[in-house]
Amino acid sequence: MIMNWRVVRALILKYAYVCSRNTFRTMDVFFWPVMDLLVWGFLTVYMMRVNHGVPSLVTFLIAAIILWNVFYRAQQVVAVSFLDDLWSRNLINIFVAPIRTREYVGAAFIMGLVQSTIVVVLLGLLAVAFYKFNLLQLGLCFAALFGNLLLMGWAMGMLATGFILRWGPPAEALAWAVPILVQPISAVFYPVSVLPAWLQPVALCTPSAHVFEGMRQMLETGRIDPSHIWCAFLLNIVLMIACGAVFNWFLAGARRRGFLAKYAT
Repeated sequence: MIMNWRVVRALILKYAYVCSRNTFRTMDVFFWPVMDLLVWGFLTVYMMRVNHGVPSLVTFLIAAIILWNVFYRAQQVVAVSFLDDLWSRNLINIFVAPIRTREYVGAAFIMGLVQSTIVVVLLGLLAVAFYKFNLLQLGLCFAALFGNLLLMGWAMGMLATGFILRWGPPAEALAWAVPILVQPISAVFYPVSVLPAWLQPVALCTPSAHVFEGMRQMLETGRIDPSHIWCAFLLNIVLMIACGAVFNWFLAGARRRGFLAKYAT
């Protein structure tokens, strides 16, 4: 699994130039996460004042919004990076060049890590300024929660890209729909116990549900059950293998059927 890091660096620079030279793309990276944090944060503060709620509700919501953006950004970068090449008719150039699939995907993974880190830092500063919530109170556990959501985002990004490779431009909406599809069972803003009994086992099969359950436990008690971290990690390994296999299968099929040339015209 050796990668040519010169190729990976070149691909990262390409993605960075596309993002930095497109004002609307740059705004997209910052605008939606900031709006989510401000709107839902202020709404929660208001509801607490009206209903005399417990202060921990704000911390749960703010932490959930910040961590959810880790998954969302990681998934988006992987899928949208492919769409950029599709929209610019650059797929042929990419796949004719001496670029291995793992290098192409690896560059998107790194860009997803960079964007997720930038968004977390930005939202963390805003959370301190507006809600007096310090993300660092999660301690070293934050790194484990961050890493698990990053892995899941990468995996789901590959899955969405694989579907686009199989069904072409009509399936582009999946790049944005996949996070929304898994959000209800990810227990982002509420515990798994809120879900119907038949849906709870399904939720516990997703790494994100364990991440957010662990996050709430850490904020409430100052401790986290290690099983949440390990379950999320093991599920992520399975998910990465499965989604990687689906992506490679659809990519091989697209090459065999000439879809890459068709998409590039």
